[in-house]
Amino acid sequence: MAPEVQARLFEPFFTTKEAGKGTGLGLATVYGILKQSGGHITVYREVGEGTTFKVHLPLSSEAASPHDAPVLNSAVPTGSETILLVEDEESMRQLASEYLSGKGYRVLIAADPASAVTLAAAHLGLIGMLLTDVILPGMSGVRLAESLAPTHPDMRVLYVSGYTADAIVHHGGQGPNFAFLSKPFSLSALARKIRSVLDERAAAKNGDAVSMATPMKAKSSSN
Repeated sequence: MAPEVQARLFEPFFTTKEAGKGTGLGLATVYGILKQSGGHITVYREVGEGTTFKVHLPLSSEAASPHDAPVLNSAVPTGSETILLVEDEESMRQLASEYLSGKGYRVLIAADPASAVTLAAAHLGLIGMLLTDVILPGMSGVRLAESLAPTHPDMRVLYVSGYTADAIVHHGGQGPNFAFLSKPFSLSALARKIRSVLDERAAAKNGDAVSMATPMKAKSSSN
């Protein structure tokens, strides 16, 4: 690692990778987490030899205590909407598809943006949600959502990523249909997030319908 690279190492969106191969958020995220935890990170490097990172975290003076097993306070929600799932990792794609299908959703599965565009064009019904990773081969999830918006204006978009929501904003993703879920997450958390986003959209549309249906006042007349 050259000195000029080390000087910008923890800078958000700085990367030495070619376009489309990295976002430059990995080390920036690590740095932010450590600072919030009261720790720090040091770097030792030699050009041509390699780089060593050392992470320092403060020692807690509190004794560890056992935690009770988490209690599920509500059932995992279900649905019947159509979800366009775009995930380039096969195992994750298959797992999410089977889980959401088991929750009642109709799932259209795509391994890349090009396949997602083809599926969306061939689908005759409504697509309630585009569930997509941010970083995908050939096209970002944000650009994919933008390409589908003209033909599916009511489709909600839920981005999932191991990076922060700022990464999506950096790629241009924003607006009323924008929602984000950070990796890693449990399948139940995914189901709850999907239901929340879809219900939020439905409530907004119902509110618009009510506001447009203003009753006419009856005219009074005197004889």
